[in-house]
Amino acid sequence: MTAAPRLVDVRGPRFAAWITAVVLAVSLVLGSGSLVAVQAVVFAVGAFAGLRYAPYGALFRVVVAPRLGPVREREPEAPPRFAQLVGLLFAVVGAAGYLLGAPVLGAVATGFALVAALLNAATGFCLGCELYLIARRALPARA
Repeated sequence: MTAAPRLVDVRGPRFAAWITAVVLAVSLVLGSGSLVAVQAVVFAVGAFAGLRYAPYGALFRVVVAPRLGPVREREPEAPPRFAQLVGLLFAVVGAAGYLLGAPVLGAVATGFALVAALLNAATGFCLGCELYLIARRALPARA
């Protein structure tokens, strides 16, 4: 017996992508490995604990969602959580680059994460979610 997949309001990950894009853009402008590391922690919470516990998800749920009206569309949580994991990997590389004296590596990795966040925020296209779906199709189903 399997549990039903957890569903999330589709507006939540998009809201989180806007905040992420701002944080990453400021990080790039300032060349701040510390700020990228903070974003990495946010990604880690979302990837490992779930979107419900991620800081931006909590902000959306408590402050923003009640003002938007009822949820009209939900999606499974797994693809956005996987996207958080992908963002975490890029943010860890970006923070390490900045903090260990390789600012070009930091900027490139942070820039990739920023592009993905902006794509999700502006259009609703989640690159990490699409990678999740491709991986699910490519990997055999578990028994």
